[in-house]
Amino acid sequence: MSATTSTRRHSVSAFLFEHARLRLALLLTAPLFWLGLVYIVALAALLVTAFWTVDSFTGEVRIEWTLDNIVTVLTASVYQSVTLRTVGIALLVTVIDILLALPIAFFMAKVAGPRLQRALVIAVLTPLWASYLVKAYSWRTVLSPEGLFAWLVEPIGGSSPGYGIPATVITLSYLWLPYVILPIYAGLERVPDSLLDASSDLGAKPWRTVRSVVLPLLYPAVIAGSIFSFSLTLGDYIAVSIVGGANQMLGNLVYTNVGTANNLPLAAAAALIPIAIIMVYLAAVRRTGALDNL
Repeated sequence: MSATTSTRRHSVSAFLFEHARLRLALLLTAPLFWLGLVYIVALAALLVTAFWTVDSFTGEVRIEWTLDNIVTVLTASVYQSVTLRTVGIALLVTVIDILLALPIAFFMAKVAGPRLQRALVIAVLTPLWASYLVKAYSWRTVLSPEGLFAWLVEPIGGSSPGYGIPATVITLSYLWLPYVILPIYAGLERVPDSLLDASSDLGAKPWRTVRSVVLPLLYPAVIAGSIFSFSLTLGDYIAVSIVGGANQMLGNLVYTNVGTANNLPLAAAAALIPIAIIMVYLAAVRRTGALDNL
């Protein structure tokens, strides 16, 4: 029996060794199935719950199909204004992070030596090890009227922005910056140095080389970084609660409907807004062909 079992095991091992794709498929099938099941079921439950209703007397969720929640989040002025504010903040954070990430990633990939390059990669990754709340509350301290920011700009006639939308943009830009630097850095490493040398030999100035050679090749990596910052900002509600003052984002409305108002269907309907926005954004990006080169 043991000899037969051993022979079968050797046969299976030899078969899998000869068929690498089958081996990879067997390794990935279970985790991908579990991830897909959980993800799809969660989205389906969210979509279905948005069409339910809440009993006005008991506050219990009832399975009564209605479009009232969808109509509310699409027509109510508070949801419209908060949606515009959230999208505006997400776009601004994305643009700021890309503008900051490009020179940092370029220096890391093309200018710094091997040791300095490793040190800079560690420096970029280090903030990811710190707690989200610690970083957000640190910026609350920095941006307070008596904080470090005010102490630095007061001698030149400036003042701290305080708590509000500017503070929210600054905080979120800091939080998501590593997620934009890393894909752009990876994209720049794939750009051959010989192209930069050839451009210089042909008489192109540095900015012309960046604009005509580097950026077209880097476009997919920039799109990848923008997806991270844009989507993470759309779903955020903690930073604006800490440094945003009285301002709200879509995540705050979802949190309020779940916690304070105890209206899960309306919260699910509100949560569909950022999902729809990011799906539209991904569809627009896909049409440019950038995702095909990632």
